[in-house]
Formats: sequence, structure tokens, C-alpha cells
Amino acid sequence: MIIIEKNEGPKIPYEVTGKKICFDDDLTINLAKREEDYPVHIDVCSDADGDLVIGTAAGRRYVAEIDIPKREYIYPDPPADPDDPTDPPIPVPLDMDKVTLSLWSLE
Repeated sequence: MIIIEKNEGPKIPYEVTGKKICFDDDLTINLAKREEDYPVHIDVCSDADGDLVIGTAAGRRYVAEIDIPKREYIYPDPPADPDDPTDPPIPVPLDMDKVTLSLWSLE
């Protein structure tokens, strides 16, 4: 995972387990389930009560941003079914080394 610190100061604690990231032992996001055929951006904010929320609508201040690259595919060659050369592409599992986590100061 690529980590970027947006500014100075203490950051939210987080833990990465497999394809999931958990912020402050409170909000867990399964990044593999969020992966799409286009890049995905997720805002993690704190609301007026200090609770973690996904998105900026209820959020009052940024805590973190997650950028998931678009899903990658491999194309069978030779095709798995020689009678059907249009075998569908096979999705590659999310590579967490390509995910970017940007952290904002809690102060």
C-alpha cells in the first residue's frame, strides 16, 4: 500500500488485514468489494460527533482518502475453450501494493 501523509500531525490509527482496512478499530472497508473497472476514490471523514463516515456529505473533516486502481484482467491465451475464442477475461485479484492511502491530520 502506498501511504501519503497530506499534512503534519497525528493520523488516525489503521490496520490492514488482507484486502480490508480498519480505521480506529471502528470503520472497516473491504477494498476488494469496492474495486471496479474504473479507478475508485473513497473519502473517510469524521462527522460533527467525531464518528467516522464514508463520504463527504455527512463528514466535517477529512481523515483519510483511499484510491483503488481500476480492476485488471488477464486474457487467456490460448483460449480455455478452443471452440470459443472469445473467452471472457479473468479478473486479477486486487493488488494492495497499488492502493493509495492518504492520511490527514486529526488536529
